[in-house]
Amino acid sequence: MKQEKAGETGHEPVRERILNAAWQAFMDHGYGEASTLEIATRARVSKRELYALFGNKQAMLAACITDRVQQMEIAPKLPPARSREALERILIELGAGVLREVSAPVVMAVFRLAIAEAQRAPEVAQTLEVARQSVRSKLEGVVTQAQSAGLLGPGDAAGLSAQFLALLWGDLQVGLLLRIRETPGPTEVERRARAAAADFLRLNPVEGRAGG
Repeated sequence: MKQEKAGETGHEPVRERILNAAWQAFMDHGYGEASTLEIATRARVSKRELYALFGNKQAMLAACITDRVQQMEIAPKLPPARSREALERILIELGAGVLREVSAPVVMAVFRLAIAEAQRAPEVAQTLEVARQSVRSKLEGVVTQAQSAGLLGPGDAAGLSAQFLALLWGDLQVGLLLRIRETPGPTEVERRARAAAADFLRLNPVEGRAGG
């Protein structure tokens, strides 16, 4: 199959067109009710082209999730912390990035789709879990570097990262998933990130340093 090139005569590439059509169909009708025929029609491709690229509807949903999560910019490359003050600033920046990106309505929609399909299509949920692990890995890297620099005491980096994320989110993520909370604005994002960083450092003092 000859695919269109990005930007050719102003059209999207075939793969991107299909994913955009699939995403809109999933949003409009839910995964179960969105048909491959409707997706193909919206994307202006044949069902044969659709299946040639993705194989089935589950693969399209998994690709939609992967694409949406890869578009998130949690935080730029962070410098290594050389002091507790610098570590706090890094945690604030990282925490604000997580809140800002993950709480975005389109990302919450991804979570809801994955949750809805977790039993019928566990590979879809697994796709989201891999993406979530990339966020945790970034935080674990900050924790590990801080421990090496003597800015945090010893401990499991994964556990400490989970602690920070718990302090950061509280019950906000559940509220967003249930649509009973609104997407946090810049002021709330900053407040939550600062509070989480301060609480995390207070809960994890360095031995011999009063108050952390």
